[in-house]
Amino acid sequence: MSLVDQIAQADERALAASGLACLDRCIPLLGGDDDILRPLWASLVEGHEWEERLAKVRAELGAGVRADADADGTSEAEAAGLVRRMLEAIPAQAPADALRQWADACSVAALQIHRLLDPADDETSVAARREGRTDGMPPLAAAELRRQITILEVVTGHGAAGLRQARDVSTEGRRVLQAVVSRRARGRA
Repeated sequence: MSLVDQIAQADERALAASGLACLDRCIPLLGGDDDILRPLWASLVEGHEWEERLAKVRAELGAGVRADADADGTSEAEAAGLVRRMLEAIPAQAPADALRQWADACSVAALQIHRLLDPADDETSVAARREGRTDGMPPLAAAELRRQITILEVVTGHGAAGLRQARDVSTEGRRVLQAVVSRRARGRA
């Protein structure tokens, strides 16, 4: 089943976990620490306080984001702009339709971010990749696609019990992205 189909069939918890995991993997581009989204992950497990915790996370991340981050025109700046949009678009209320739209947008943004930061060219559209056309996909984006699929499968198959594994998969992806960003920064120095 393609990623697009999985998102279309996912329940609220899986959708929230999917979107949150995409944001979690990309949060280093905003200067967020590894645990900045932990309260939102906890909210998914506990099933309450999403809105209050979201407001706190947004306030914490908003304080650390440079207002002129997109001005330098680098792929990192463009990627950071996509991450900010993911954060801003998180629905404060969690109806299925709003979560589905957000999770879908986060999926696209996260794949685009990984394509921007991957030195390999990819002529195939993100939409085609999400529908299952993965031949010749660059490694960084391919790994991101696999993580997105895995997270949806784990949370769909195991509910709240799968959230720990989903967070672990996301943490691994965040570390990979941090390493890529660091390597690119060293290359420019």
